[in-house]
Amino acid sequence: QVQLVESGGGLVQTGGSLRLSCAASGRTFSRQAMGWFRQAPGKEREFIATTGWSDAYTNYADSVKGRFTISRDNAKNTVSLQMNSLKPEDTAVYYCAATLPFSRSYGSTKSDDYNYWGQGTQVTVAS
Repeated sequence: QVQLVESGGGLVQTGGSLRLSCAASGRTFSRQAMGWFRQAPGKEREFIATTGWSDAYTNYADSVKGRFTISRDNAKNTVSLQMNSLKPEDTAVYYCAATLPFSRSYGSTKSDDYNYWGQGTQVTVAS
């Protein structure tokens, strides 16, 4: 069983930066694609970014491309999301997610393809 724990959320002004981290348990982290999603009040969960088994592959939602960067450290079982130039519309609960080990859903933008989820961390961007 894989457990994911996010940290790093908080309140930031428009234009500011935050770095989210996600710590994963288990021995299969290096063979699991990782993703970040977010959900704002009254809205559906939204894909933000994903990385494959290494940082060699990454994919981003158009809404965050050029502002957010996903990275992973397989030695530490962590994945991070660096968020720059934050906007009020980035306000949401951010979730870390992982696929099954060796999953064919490598690089998926669909939440259904991720089997493990963290509890979420709140990001609030004040205008």
